[in-house]
Amino acid sequence: MNRQLSQSGTRRFRSAVAAALLTAGLAGCANFGSTLPPAPAKAAQPDYRYVVGPGDSLNIIVWRNPELSATVPVRPDGKFTSPLIEDMVAIGKNPTDLAREIEEKLKKYIQDPIVTVIVQNFAGPTSEQIRVVGQAAQPQALPYRQNMTVLDVMIAVGGITEFASGNRAVLVRRSEDNKEYQLRLRDLLKGGDVSANVEMLPGDVIIIPESWF
Repeated sequence: MNRQLSQSGTRRFRSAVAAALLTAGLAGCANFGSTLPPAPAKAAQPDYRYVVGPGDSLNIIVWRNPELSATVPVRPDGKFTSPLIEDMVAIGKNPTDLAREIEEKLKKYIQDPIVTVIVQNFAGPTSEQIRVVGQAAQPQALPYRQNMTVLDVMIAVGGITEFASGNRAVLVRRSEDNKEYQLRLRDLLKGGDVSANVEMLPGDVIIIPESWF
């Protein structure tokens, strides 16, 4: 009899512990993102200049020298090759500065070269891409563009899944030493609350957790 009571008490104790752990776990998940400061509505940098990244396509135009003009890809190693130029680094440079460097290279062959660089098929460096992970319809990395907002990002990734806890989403801002902000994606996408739409910065990461309910 005492043995049965002991076993019964042990089962009740284990059940109580399991219930407590489950409650604590759910409470922790419910607080994901909710205790963070809201993301600032304005963030765009007025002096932002696009920099070239692997996967970009460069249309290099050399005035009055069509034989030296070409459209070339930027390789995964961040370099490109064009007529009279081999393995020149492009990654991390803006198109204007890159054009001036090409002019310096071409001065060995032609007098007073004038070069224009036009970027096509934008990808940008990985350090400046916007990354969306978790419960997005299509998690992916996107090239950053000036004045990009979280709504632009959500449209590009197809919104959030039915399992997403959109109002507990987190914005990790790498340009601010990985500071974290709260995003209200459900209010924005489901409720049409434009006050939840905020501007992005290069390198931002959006984490969308799964709902427990």
